[in-house]
Amino acid sequence: MSEPVGRARRTLNRTPADDLVGGVGDELARSYGITDAELYQVDYRLAELLPLTEGDPITGAGQPAWRAFDHQSPVLADDTAWFPVSMRGERRGVLRLTPVPDDPTIVGELADIATALAHELAAVSAGTDVYRTARRSQRLTLAAEMQWDLLPGRSRIRPSFSLAGQLEPAYAVRGDSFDWADDRQRLWLSTINGNGEGVAAALLTALATHALRNARRAGLSLADQAALADQALYDEYRGQRHLSALLMEVDLRTGVLTVVDAGSPRLVLLRDGDVTEQPLEAQFPLGMFEATDYHEQRITLERGDRLFVVSDGVLDATGRDVRYGETALDRFLRRTGSLEPLDAVRSLIGDLRAFVSGDLVDDAVVVCLDWTGPHP
Repeated sequence: MSEPVGRARRTLNRTPADDLVGGVGDELARSYGITDAELYQVDYRLAELLPLTEGDPITGAGQPAWRAFDHQSPVLADDTAWFPVSMRGERRGVLRLTPVPDDPTIVGELADIATALAHELAAVSAGTDVYRTARRSQRLTLAAEMQWDLLPGRSRIRPSFSLAGQLEPAYAVRGDSFDWADDRQRLWLSTINGNGEGVAAALLTALATHALRNARRAGLSLADQAALADQALYDEYRGQRHLSALLMEVDLRTGVLTVVDAGSPRLVLLRDGDVTEQPLEAQFPLGMFEATDYHEQRITLERGDRLFVVSDGVLDATGRDVRYGETALDRFLRRTGSLEPLDAVRSLIGDLRAFVSGDLVDDAVVVCLDWTGPHP
């Protein structure tokens, strides 16, 4: 690590949480002669790059900022450079720096600093509203605020998998959600197709999510995780409220996928260009009945497999009195094979918005998982 990179990292560590960009910008001015530093965060819709302090939103595809975000590599345009601000696959936005010489060593060092900024943003965001507030182009509904705060992130990359998810309508989502966690041996992924309206739907999903996390962290099997969440919802709502969920666990050493279908969203496999819906054992939604017994299924993934999980809001999206449906979905998913999971998710959501000529009305969740193979 070069001395300027080390100083920038130390500066980020000691700068007040609400002034990370200003603090590191001062250090970059001393070390590299940078006169202007601005953070642009991607908004909740994955449609705009919004400045932290001043400037106009960047919306047009193909602009240097979006190229840096999409390709996850620095982009130089004249004496201005754009650096992806990402950590562990979670794309937060881009950092604009001016002036930056076309020197590979300096560009590489500044890219390292942008990554360090992403890590620090993740560390401090729980204690300040500055970054959350700046990444919204409109006000979130209360239910949407609750849902976004539940999420573990929007994308994740490890040597054996890549993962991404998105909620729609981003600023007014009610009950749909997803959750994930991983360690060296397993990846856990749950996708919830919510039920109800407004805050009531968000509360139902929040209870289910926390119950599933509680069971997962206690080391319970996937079937027992479903049973515990089912009982928690039934105890609270006595069967009057329930929701559908798909629970998955991937053994990262073997590629064996364990699934519990609790009235779940649709699970689709893209393998060698072919799209197939995975047949799952239909079981009762979480919270419908007391003491439901859930069963696990197993599917063996092959290197290069891509899984999509989509809720009813995707299939039922309606434009000009025509339903989006399975045929359009399958056709579109085939075209995503060359895209990274977050880009595939964003493309599908964009296609849905174009289909309905605006934001979706009903909740929709899309999750994409790429299995790249066992890794030591």
